[in-house]
Amino acid sequence: MNRSPPGVDEIRSRAFPFPAKHFLSVTDLDPVQVADLLALADGFVALNRQRNKKLDLLKGRTLINLFFEASTRTQSSFELAGKRLGADVVNMSPRASSIVKGETLVDTAVTLNAMQPDILVVRHGSSGAASLLSQKVSCSVINAGDGQHEHPSQALLDALSMRRAFGRIDGLKVAICGDVLHSRVARSNVALLTLLGAEVRVVGPPTLMPADVDRWGVEAHHDMKTGIAGADVVMMLRLQLERMQGALVPSMREYFRFWGLDREKLARAAPGVRVMHPGPMNRGVEIDSDVADDLDVSLIQDQVEMGVAVRMAVLASIAARLDNQ
Repeated sequence: MNRSPPGVDEIRSRAFPFPAKHFLSVTDLDPVQVADLLALADGFVALNRQRNKKLDLLKGRTLINLFFEASTRTQSSFELAGKRLGADVVNMSPRASSIVKGETLVDTAVTLNAMQPDILVVRHGSSGAASLLSQKVSCSVINAGDGQHEHPSQALLDALSMRRAFGRIDGLKVAICGDVLHSRVARSNVALLTLLGAEVRVVGPPTLMPADVDRWGVEAHHDMKTGIAGADVVMMLRLQLERMQGALVPSMREYFRFWGLDREKLARAAPGVRVMHPGPMNRGVEIDSDVADDLDVSLIQDQVEMGVAVRMAVLASIAARLDNQ
C-alpha cells in the first residue's frame, strides 16, 4: 500500500485560490496573500525533500512553458513544479516554432489558446508581453519575466529564502547591487520586499541606475562599500550585457573592482549577512567565487531549491482558483 509523504494533507488544505486569474506582477498580491503563498511553498520544500514528490493537484491540467528568452532555472523549475503536481507539461521554444517564420506574438497566443491549455507560463524580452497575452487567451497566464519590467515568482522565491534564513523579512536591510537598470528581478524584489516591511537599497554605477529610481521608495547608492554597510542581505544582480546599448560600464576588471562583491566589501555588511544572486552568475565580475560558494554566507543554492517550491505554490494556488470557477 502506497503511503503519502508526511504533510500532504496539510499542503492540500493550504492550497487557496489565487487572488487573480493571472500572475503578472507582485502588485497582484497583498501581504496576507504573500504570507499564504510562502507558507504553502514551505510545505512544498518539505515535500520536495521526500522520496515521493508527486501530488495530483494539477491532474488533468495542461501547462505550457512559452519561453522566448533562454532560461535554465526558471523554465526547468516551472517544468518540475508542474510535473510534481501532476500536470501535463509542454515546453515550447520559439526557435522551433512558427515565430521564426514571422508569426506575431498575438497569433501565437491565439494558436496556443485553441489547444485549450489551463496555464501559460511566459518569458519574453518585451515589457508588457505577458499582460498582452493575458488579454488574448482564456487560460491563466504567469509572467516568468517580461523585458525589464517584472519577474514576480523570482521575488517570491527570494523572499522565501530570506524568511527561512532569518525567520522574518520585516525590518531586514536588503541591498540590491549591480545592474539595476536592466533588472526585472530588482524591480519585483523592491516592490515585494518593501511591501513586506524590509528596508531596501539599490546600489550600482550611475550608468546602470534607472532614471526614476528616486520614485522607487528606496535608498540609491553609487558606492558599493557604503551601499552595503550594515546590510543583512546583499543581493547581487547579473550584468546584462545583452540589453546594453553602448558602453555603460568600464572593463570587467574595473567593474568588479568597484561593484563586484568580495570579502573586503562584504565585511562592511551586518554580522550574519547572507548573499544572494538570481543567476546565472558571472564569477569574477559580479561576485567572487570565494563568496558565492561559501555555504555559511551564500543563499544562492537555497534560491534554486526555493524556486521549485514557490512555483509549485503559485501553480497549486492558480489550480485551486480554476477548480472553483
